[in-house]
Amino acid sequence: MRLLEDHHGYEVESVAHWGDRVEDMAYGMGQLEEFTRRIEKLLRQNIIPKAILVSGGGNDVAGTEFSMMVNHAHSPISGLNQSVLQGVIDERVRIAYVTILSAVTRLCEQRTGHRIPILVHGYDYAVPDGRGFAGGWGFLPGPWLEPGFREKGYEDKKEVRLDLVKQMIDRFNEMLQGMVKSPSFSHVKYIDLRNTLSFGNNYKKDWANELHPTAAGFERVTNRFASILDALP
Repeated sequence: MRLLEDHHGYEVESVAHWGDRVEDMAYGMGQLEEFTRRIEKLLRQNIIPKAILVSGGGNDVAGTEFSMMVNHAHSPISGLNQSVLQGVIDERVRIAYVTILSAVTRLCEQRTGHRIPILVHGYDYAVPDGRGFAGGWGFLPGPWLEPGFREKGYEDKKEVRLDLVKQMIDRFNEMLQGMVKSPSFSHVKYIDLRNTLSFGNNYKKDWANELHPTAAGFERVTNRFASILDALP
């Protein structure tokens, strides 16, 4: 979000933690309390945010959990496991999102008398090429997708891996799109980031590793956020 400040003139307050699942954000270690306390502090200072960004879910479907969503390549039911996908994305992740959005909405209504716009976003089509952070950066070096595919027998099935990731990303985005259609979330804006970054032969110019954009890629993603923010009253 630094680019929103440096290139678009927005001041950003962040309580983000690298690697957290959206369930952790909703229920664990006081994170939702920390999030709402930061918002309340701004409101007490008569600072009304133009929007509140809730970002999460990527770590719920990538990493050690990913292989659970994929049936073995040699199984008669190869491909994504639809039952697991439904349980993780359509139930677990969705309910955690609803918990966070509801808490933030109540706080804003209580403190200001109205709803403040909330932004949520999906993810773009990642490429499961086995790249993690260069040099094993931090405590989440990656890769996050290719090991799961390798475990389930998809080592030499590049096009199949790409298609399965695309299906999973579409499923996540569809969950968010459906969620914000609820009348209680009419103030929640969904940002569709699909096809912002390259998914083709030149994808490495946009993707630094399996999950995170390059500097140029982040610039393009940030521009999508800025266009939504600029359009808000």
